Amino acid sequence: MKKLLAVGLMMSGLAFAQVKKDTLEKEYKLEVAPVDKVEKKQKPNPLSKKGQFFVFYGWNRAAYSNSDIHFQGNGYDFQLNNVSAQDRPTKFGIVYFDPSWFTVTQYNFRLGYFIKDNLALVLGIDHMKYVMDQNQTVDFKGHISDPQYAGMVQNGQVDLSDSQFLTFEHTDGLNYENLGLEKYKNLIHKKNIDLVWSYGAGIGVMFPKSNVKLFGNERSDRFHVAGMGTDIRSSLNLVFWKNWMIRVEGKAGYVNMWDIKTTLNNKPDKAQQDFVFGQVLAGIGYTFNTKKNK
Repeated sequence: MKKLLAVGLMMSGLAFAQVKKDTLEKEYKLEVAPVDKVEKKQKPNPLSKKGQFFVFYGWNRAAYSNSDIHFQGNGYDFQLNNVSAQDRPTKFGIVYFDPSWFTVTQYNFRLGYFIKDNLALVLGIDHMKYVMDQNQTVDFKGHISDPQYAGMVQNGQVDLSDSQFLTFEHTDGLNYENLGLEKYKNLIHKKNIDLVWSYGAGIGVMFPKSNVKLFGNERSDRFHVAGMGTDIRSSLNLVFWKNWMIRVEGKAGYVNMWDIKTTLNNKPDKAQQDFVFGQVLAGIGYTFNTKKNK
């Protein structure tokens, strides 16, 4: 009887061990089963991912509000009110594509880096041109000690049309060196075409080369940090073949220049003005996908 009982226990133990082994093998097979399909890493969309950057070069047209220009120097302290001005675009031709002449045109340069997904830090140079309208009569307020030029003021106004009193330009140019923050949103995503909208704002310094001739003095014509500017901007970016970009951008901004050089030498003569500007620009760029999706 004891032998039969011992044999029964041994048989039941073997059966339990076999069930446990089969169960473990099934669980192990479930755990290590190979994955049939592995997702492929996608190349990041243009103008979208942290780590990407882009470069851009284009051309602009600009418009300016009227401004009051205050002149100070030895023997004079006066203001011309409500002075109008225009930009001066270069006639279209090979000059727009010849690198040796790029500063002649009203150009724009951008270098952007995506610090977060869809958020870029953008370094920009806006080379605009500002030319005071010569054929205008403006209100005058202040004093001039030189009788020749004081005599040009009649009934509180001065006629600028003959250029003897003043010529005033920022044509080499009205340079706005700025740093901006831009947010990007993909509107259309196709195989070889993306349409991306951006908006943002910027701030920077005004570094004009002002061409000023006041009272027949030798013309001032030199680069100088004259003040500051700020802007808001929005653009549409057509990205094709994943990397090439055509950008159209609109911008509105404010410029305050409190230290415009008006004489060629180091005299303390200067002018001050502030105004609002609008700008439309277009050009071509290239995007670099420097970081893959995780």
